[in-house]
Amino acid sequence: MIEASRVEAVAPAHADSPQTPAATRAAGLARLDAFAPRAGRIYAADRNTDYGPDADDSVSHLSPYLRHRLVLEPEAIAAALSRHSVNAAEKFVQEVVWRGYFKGWLEQRPSVWSDYRRRVRADLARLDADSALDARYRAAVEGRTGIACFDAWATELAATGYLHNHARMWTASIWLFTLGLPWSLGADWFYRHLLDGDPASNTLSWRWVAGLHTRGKTYLARADNIARFTNGRFQPTPDSLASDAPALDEPAAGPARRAPVGLLLTEEDGHAESLGLDGATVAGVATLSAAEHRSPLAVSAAVVGFTGDAVADAAARAAAHWNVTAETLPAGVQWGDALAAWAQRLGVTRIVTAELPQGPAREALDTAQPTLDTAGLALYRIRRPYDAAIWPHATAGFFKVKKRIPKLLSELSLA
Repeated sequence: MIEASRVEAVAPAHADSPQTPAATRAAGLARLDAFAPRAGRIYAADRNTDYGPDADDSVSHLSPYLRHRLVLEPEAIAAALSRHSVNAAEKFVQEVVWRGYFKGWLEQRPSVWSDYRRRVRADLARLDADSALDARYRAAVEGRTGIACFDAWATELAATGYLHNHARMWTASIWLFTLGLPWSLGADWFYRHLLDGDPASNTLSWRWVAGLHTRGKTYLARADNIARFTNGRFQPTPDSLASDAPALDEPAAGPARRAPVGLLLTEEDGHAESLGLDGATVAGVATLSAAEHRSPLAVSAAVVGFTGDAVADAAARAAAHWNVTAETLPAGVQWGDALAAWAQRLGVTRIVTAELPQGPAREALDTAQPTLDTAGLALYRIRRPYDAAIWPHATAGFFKVKKRIPKLLSELSLA
């Protein structure tokens, strides 16, 4: 059976409240503090039972806060482990980690997300062309199917932005195998209403139920299971639900891949080989220099020449290291325009560079950021461990840093 987090994980805000929960970190931390004493064996024993929208239950109601990182995953795990043993809190910890797993899985297979988005548009168009399918779809999302449990969950979803994790599984299964509706439109329906709607968890959960995530393994909603885990609130007859759940047949997602990146070099860091990018797929190298912008007045030709040679040397080594081509971008244009054009030529949507300290190169890249955003380009700045160790302590005079040098050398494995 699918784990709770596979259909939107650790459950969100109290369904018995007529109002949307406060979307603040303070509210999330208060919820975490209230739940943590029950994050152990109580949660493990009772997490699969849906007592209904007007009853208390043992789930955490944390997922809207985790979804938006108003509460961080390590904070939730640490709070549970501060009160329970690892064994006792195992189920809760697993549910939190599932969310990270799904995010990582989808990041490595971005085509699954883009394919889902295409399917939603195509299947919505099918509704316009097929009046019978449209009628079944509308009956489902409006809670008019005649299947009492499904209709109650559809109503609850629309009214509260919440469904218990087990109810999400049953709802998705009935949608697919009893009502015969497209999985993409079911995922879209959930995503439009869930307060904790997450692209990865929601999309991949629906794919899991449909037998597309774990190929051939589906989830079938059974009448006896629904009766048991709703404490008898719903008792569907076996013949009201599908008796089997044949896996959907769609092309496999393919193996995980690392999205290629473009590597940007500046005069601020000439040793890209040690930035920790060996696990990345570097599609190309580009160089930009801001040496001429050191002053409104003319900068020494020697400075400009030396800086240019340093960047060229760094580019040659990086190009050889990753067996790609290095390109010197024109200095006379805005960095944003130059980088966007270069990324388009490479066919990448991600650019990585070393963290730039304050200076003209940093100013130029900061100015370029809106252009990169408009072009749909993500820019990642990698901070070296040396800088990460020292910079936070530079808050006053040098003496504060000086006192920490022995510890810093040890942390950096230099002692």
